Amino acid sequence: MAREAEDSFVGVTRAQTLGILFMVQTPRKERLPVALYGATGVVGQRFLEILADHPWFELVEVRASSESAGQALGKRIGGMCPPNLQDLVLGGLNEGASCRLVFSALPSEVAFERELSLRAAGHLVITNASSHRLDPDVPLVIPEVNPEHLGLIQDPSKGAILANPNCSTAGLVLALAPLAKAFGLRSVHAVTLQALSGMGGGAPSLDEFAGKLSPFIPEEEEKIQAETRRILGALEGGSVVPAEFAVAATANRVAVLDGHTACVSVALGRPVEEAELLSAWERFGVTSGLSGLPSAPRQPIVWLEEDDAPRPELHVNEQGGMAISVGRLRECPVLDWRFTTLSHNAMRGAAGGAVLLAELALERGFLGQS
Repeated sequence: MAREAEDSFVGVTRAQTLGILFMVQTPRKERLPVALYGATGVVGQRFLEILADHPWFELVEVRASSESAGQALGKRIGGMCPPNLQDLVLGGLNEGASCRLVFSALPSEVAFERELSLRAAGHLVITNASSHRLDPDVPLVIPEVNPEHLGLIQDPSKGAILANPNCSTAGLVLALAPLAKAFGLRSVHAVTLQALSGMGGGAPSLDEFAGKLSPFIPEEEEKIQAETRRILGALEGGSVVPAEFAVAATANRVAVLDGHTACVSVALGRPVEEAELLSAWERFGVTSGLSGLPSAPRQPIVWLEEDDAPRPELHVNEQGGMAISVGRLRECPVLDWRFTTLSHNAMRGAAGGAVLLAELALERGFLGQS
């Protein structure tokens, strides 16, 4: 059985318990039917919680591995299943979908071919997997940062794949984007301290990992480096030209349940005062083009003044886990400035970010309506 998780989390709890809510209750005439592939994995379960009461989307089809196919969703995942989705019957991963919009929470080794098949059949696939993030014809999008990259898709009616970034990349890029726009970036160095939940269903418990640190997460550093430059790159002549600044990442696994922290140093395009940096983050609000999206945070970047912030146990759920926290800004003796970021790897970095991307695509007419 394929592991149905990537950039994911453990210990799923009710969305209400984590304070996860839709930021804007923008009504639509009717909810759009959607399908979810990889519904029983840990990222899939987070999708279930978000989609169970989503004001725009109605989950009507769920797919999982052959071992789960034919079972009712509630029976398969028990108390992790939202009550109103318990009677949905799981189909197999090789089955098609009747819905135009498909969410993919598949592991990369399964997602690669399955997502291509769904696109060829005319579906709009919103994927959390890494398989196609760097494909030249696939937009890799953080809605607040690079919505213009959706321009890679000339005719959505023929099918398309839209990708959500790596869980650590999402938080890092949200912090970098205002600086890149206002001052320019010459180089970025990031050391991540990533939660156990990012390991998926096979993650050890906090007790099992207590006192340990793993200085190696397979392929994580490469993802952060390549995806950061692509997201902050420019759409030119029908393709994305990656940003020219250098990115160096070092990824570590630490004994934290949820929340990826990054210690970041940056060299900017010109000399900048502290007040200018803080102003750039503060001004980075939701644009008018995103303000009506149900999952969009009111303020994507939350500045914390405390000397010992941000901290996962206190700040990971900012605005339902869809905002990132930034703190500890100070001059860097090697580059120019350094600071610390924190993002919710299961929400902003996984299912929540993917659902926000789907909302943006719907508003942009990718499904023939806006």
